[in-house]
Amino acid sequence: MARVVRRSAGSSAPRSEDVARVAGVSRKTVSRVLNDEPYVSDEVRRRVLEAAGDLGYRLNHAARALASGRNRSIGVVALGTAGYGTAMLLVGIEKAVRDAGYALRMVSTLDGEPDDIAGAVDSLLEQGVDGIIVSEPIVEGEVPVRVDVPVLFLGAPPAFISARTLTVGVGAYELARAATDHLLDLGHTTVHHLAGPGRWYASKDRVEGWRAALSARGAHEPPVIEGDWLPTSGYAAGRELAADSSVTAVFVAGDDMAIGMIHALREAGRSVPEDISVVGFDGNPVFAYVTPALTTVRQPFDAAAREGIRLLVHAIEEPETDLPPASDPPVELVVRGSTAPPPARKAPIRGRRTVSGSSGSAHAPPAGGGPPTTD
Repeated sequence: MARVVRRSAGSSAPRSEDVARVAGVSRKTVSRVLNDEPYVSDEVRRRVLEAAGDLGYRLNHAARALASGRNRSIGVVALGTAGYGTAMLLVGIEKAVRDAGYALRMVSTLDGEPDDIAGAVDSLLEQGVDGIIVSEPIVEGEVPVRVDVPVLFLGAPPAFISARTLTVGVGAYELARAATDHLLDLGHTTVHHLAGPGRWYASKDRVEGWRAALSARGAHEPPVIEGDWLPTSGYAAGRELAADSSVTAVFVAGDDMAIGMIHALREAGRSVPEDISVVGFDGNPVFAYVTPALTTVRQPFDAAAREGIRLLVHAIEEPETDLPPASDPPVELVVRGSTAPPPARKAPIRGRRTVSGSSGSAHAPPAGGGPPTTD
């Protein structure tokens, strides 16, 4: 039989005394449960949470902030473009912050200049955030602002003047190395690279991963071509590479640029993957349905966000204790129709490979092992 709950007369929203009455406990016990304090039995905790859920009670965060000295909010400075990778990382951050019981406040800056970032950080500090996340940093050098709350950097070295800085990688180096190794494993003698903008730390990580893979195999390192994450720069690079008959494989630092490149190559009469193999970066599921379906490395946005927020919340709530060890993000290569052995060695490969750590090792399915992977 469903339980009937009633609110106090004249109230437009449930109050803590309503929760206490329905749960059969004191208001102090309700406060202890909702503030996740110790010394409450599992049974009492269950009754209070169930009553709060039935009543639709929401904790008064302002009162909680006064009691705890924290606002239960985390700020994020979002830099860069509105591309798939940036958007998905922000989605992962928002979910991880919410799951941790915090509110999210966001300020964005497209320029990424030190003064712009400093202004964004000042805005968040004025809102009383308990910690700050910097997403996809593109600035080089130190940001001229002193921060007295923990700061989490996703995918870049610290740039703030802060005593409590954390860094969680998104696996760009390892992913770039796995993408390059895949092409070398297919028999290509070298791999060209279309990078992102040079000022982005994410671009630099991908260049270094590509370079390390070539060096480990003794392969020639071609000059890096710099793009801007957009399909138009991929198209321009594709036209340039199509004119070089020695090019058989390209690792592209972003899926959008890879699609622009494939269009230019095919327009110039170079077939993909028959003449030139192309690997992208990000793992946008849309590109499983283009022709040819794009081989790519999938960024672990959710995993990186969860790991980063776990460490940031620890630094906020237990500032006197050591941080728990960070876990390495997963590295996943999704092999589809845009890669194959070079023209002299045809043996199509399909499927998905998962690479652990930074060693670049992988377990590939047999040649011809099934249809392209979809997301």
